[in-house]
Amino acid sequence: MKKLIIFCLAACAFSTSSLAQGFRLGIKLGGNMNKVEGQSFNDGFKFAYHAGAFAEIDFSKKFGIQPEVIWNQMGGVPANINNVYNTAVNNVFNINNVYNLNYLSIPILLRYNMFGGFLTLNAGPQFGILLQQDKSLLQNGRDAFKSGDLSMVAGAQLNILMLRVYGRYNIGLTNINNIDDRDKWTSQQIQIGLGLKL
Repeated sequence: MKKLIIFCLAACAFSTSSLAQGFRLGIKLGGNMNKVEGQSFNDGFKFAYHAGAFAEIDFSKKFGIQPEVIWNQMGGVPANINNVYNTAVNNVFNINNVYNLNYLSIPILLRYNMFGGFLTLNAGPQFGILLQQDKSLLQNGRDAFKSGDLSMVAGAQLNILMLRVYGRYNIGLTNINNIDDRDKWTSQQIQIGLGLKL
């Protein structure tokens, strides 16, 4: 009986140690280069910010998942196109004003660790929930953007002790135009940032 208790305690200690090596939490902060693809928007990227928290859950030395919760800012400049359709768009945006959108982004990424864990490749889906619309949109009393944005994420991350240095590309899969279906709007985003394992 005594040997059984010692064995169980040792097994618990080993399991806890293994879990600690494969589960890590951290915080992150970085910059975004954003654009919305569509005829109602100027071509080119606008700078913004993101911040949040992440978890690294490794199932083996090579594979794991990385769920995150990120406050994600996106913005741009509407195009000044004078046609019948864009009259409605111009009224919503107060044309030539920069718009800013805040999203709660939830990526769930597959992790593939290389070079002894120094480099991690990430890929997976991300769902964004629109938190707050730009004041100009509220003043016009209309919601120009849909409340949800599904996208795909791909990128790489350097793991240097407690520091994480990452770069990603996010491409929207859904039409976020909430005015009508005549012009498809999709988001694109390049993210670069730093993370800190806690």
